[in-house]
Amino acid sequence: MKLTVVGGGSTYTPELIDGFARLRDTLPVEELVLVDPAAERLELVGGLARRIFARQGHPGRITTTRDLDAGVDGADAVLLQLRVGGQAARQQDETWPLECGCVGQETTGAGGLAKALRTVPVVLDIAERVRRTNPDAWIIDFTNPVGIVTRALLQAGHKAVGLCNVAIGFQRKFARLLGVSPADVHLDHVGLNHLTWETGVRLGGPEGEDVLSKLLSEHGEAIAADLRLPRPVLERLGVVPSYYLRYFYAHDEVVRELGTKPSRAAEVAAMEAELLRMYGDPALDEKPELLAKRGGAYYSEAAVDLAAGLLGGGGSPYQVVNTLNRGTLPFLPDDAVIEVQAAVGPKGTTPLPVTAVDPLFAGLMANVTAYEDLALTAALHGGRERVFKALLAHPLVGQYAYAEGLTDRLIAHNREHLAWA
Repeated sequence: MKLTVVGGGSTYTPELIDGFARLRDTLPVEELVLVDPAAERLELVGGLARRIFARQGHPGRITTTRDLDAGVDGADAVLLQLRVGGQAARQQDETWPLECGCVGQETTGAGGLAKALRTVPVVLDIAERVRRTNPDAWIIDFTNPVGIVTRALLQAGHKAVGLCNVAIGFQRKFARLLGVSPADVHLDHVGLNHLTWETGVRLGGPEGEDVLSKLLSEHGEAIAADLRLPRPVLERLGVVPSYYLRYFYAHDEVVRELGTKPSRAAEVAAMEAELLRMYGDPALDEKPELLAKRGGAYYSEAAVDLAAGLLGGGGSPYQVVNTLNRGTLPFLPDDAVIEVQAAVGPKGTTPLPVTAVDPLFAGLMANVTAYEDLALTAALHGGRERVFKALLAHPLVGQYAYAEGLTDRLIAHNREHLAWA
């Protein structure tokens, strides 16, 4: 089995490598190719990756290349984890929206749109090259904004599934609180990427006992603290929202906070510099503890599970993925990309049935789905007016004066990445 990681020079990669090494019985990788245009980073990450495999006794071969076509040739699956513009672009995404009184964040709101505009054309070019080289390869997208990027891939006819680590993080957290194995926890997870709610927590599988009320009753304070939302809010909602919902439920509070501290991008950039220094140590043969603060917890386990399921090697029978709606949520278009539990196998993903969704959540989903449709149109065809309409449709923007100011700033800060600007 050959897997290729595009964006293999990312500081995330050792987390992925560690998962491949530990879970080799689930996903028996024979060859792993790391592809990245940044030669220096690729050398550092590739060296550590080989040492991790060697320490854990993994027999697979790890190679590195800057040549995308060579790297994806013959791959059974290609995992995308790239960041167009790097941390410098992320720093801008988190900064200029604040000038208009809106949330500055890399995956949602105006910053998320900027990232989509930079990313979609690049990902589609990569996917076309994968298809020319190996049309049977699965594309697993971890590149944000996952929902929009995955929709672009599926709309273009690629064999693609989107992946996010939010659900597996909740699964692991709830398992600890309940004192059970993560495999025993099944989430009723519904929404769009970075706009999801846990509406049930079941023990033993999709038909198991729902213990969500027990979780909120006995551990509500701890869960609320992690989400940085008041416990009474969770009790009134009766669900556990993704931590990204705080941008919607406490928008003005978050804007005030973001204006008084260094950006997350600045923190990550400093962390990445230290991680790359550590990766260069020839004695290091395991992922460092600092990597846990970089983000992406359990990313490797989710990726192994998904790849194993798609390639027929095993994995969990039900997994939370980003996939086509196809009537699962009747209030959304069939071609919307939703994030839900699905059966995963070599033929792809099939969403499990979802019980009726509370209008409180369905309304926001419908709003953001409409925004994502406009955002994808802007990413594919360009144009100031399309950018403006996407921003106006986003519930974190919504006012024409904000949308005008954000449109000007978005284009100004991203001109080098926008072929039409």
